[in-house]
Amino acid sequence: MAETQHEAQHEVQFLTIHGHRRAFVKVGQGPAVLLLHGLGCDHTTWEPVIDTLAKRYTVIAPDLLGHGMSDKPRADYSVGGYANGMRDLLTVLGIDKVTVVGHSFGGGVAMQFAYQFPERTERMMLVGSGGLGPEVSPFIRAITTPGYHQLMGVLTLPGVRHLGVAGMRALAGTGWKATRDLDEVAEIYDSFKDPHARAAIRHVVRAVVDWKGQIVTMADRAYLTDEMPMAVVWGRDDRVIPVRHASNAAALAPKARIEVIPNAGHFPHRDHPQRFAKILHEFIRSSQPASYSRAKWRGLLRNGQVGPLSPVSPVASVTNITSA
Repeated sequence: MAETQHEAQHEVQFLTIHGHRRAFVKVGQGPAVLLLHGLGCDHTTWEPVIDTLAKRYTVIAPDLLGHGMSDKPRADYSVGGYANGMRDLLTVLGIDKVTVVGHSFGGGVAMQFAYQFPERTERMMLVGSGGLGPEVSPFIRAITTPGYHQLMGVLTLPGVRHLGVAGMRALAGTGWKATRDLDEVAEIYDSFKDPHARAAIRHVVRAVVDWKGQIVTMADRAYLTDEMPMAVVWGRDDRVIPVRHASNAAALAPKARIEVIPNAGHFPHRDHPQRFAKILHEFIRSSQPASYSRAKWRGLLRNGQVGPLSPVSPVASVTNITSA
């Protein structure tokens, strides 16, 4: 069994769906919020915000297949496959509708979930999300290369791995913006000691990234968000997916709420958990949940994108971006 990223504070439950064991945390009462972690992470990335959110909401934080304590089979690791898995998990739990919150790769899964199952999605929040532009860190692009699995096997040998993890954590402790996220990266790197986890991550990345960068995008379907409340949160110092992708979201979905949090990196929910929880609560409190109508959905699909996609503006010039 793979170790969790951070020390778990909540009871982890398990369900077997389609023959694969899935781990998740479910706490709190109220409207349901589904928290989807990023690549190589697990549900514990949300630990700093779970208790605060659970005071008002039913919080479901799963370990995606191939991550954390969930099984790591040879299976479908596409964003569509993950969206289906979340639909099935919620169905077994008896939860009909959710506000879906996705971080990094989990943002891509959140978009796909909202696209495939609009009748079950009340709102969508994307946090430092994939799917909003091609740029991504060189480390993630490297996972798609032929020698990745063999090289990572060497780099995760006990002595090498311990040295690498210690070095990253030391750099993270310096307070430099450029090394802010290395503590989280060290946790991900440490999880790669499990060859099954490495294989799963490789399948995940190859489904959404090639050597040029991200290949999965919401650009051609962004108009569908006209019928669904959407918020985008980014750390201004994100070194994994650049903050300018927040302005891409503003251009693609003009009705979206955009918040750029200063002094935060790729994990704003960990850098500023109370602020993040407040942003999410305000988003839920002040927006009406989407009400699925087949007729409206049909109309959106028939009309499609009217005219060319909006040009992407620099972050500084996007008027509806606010700093938290």
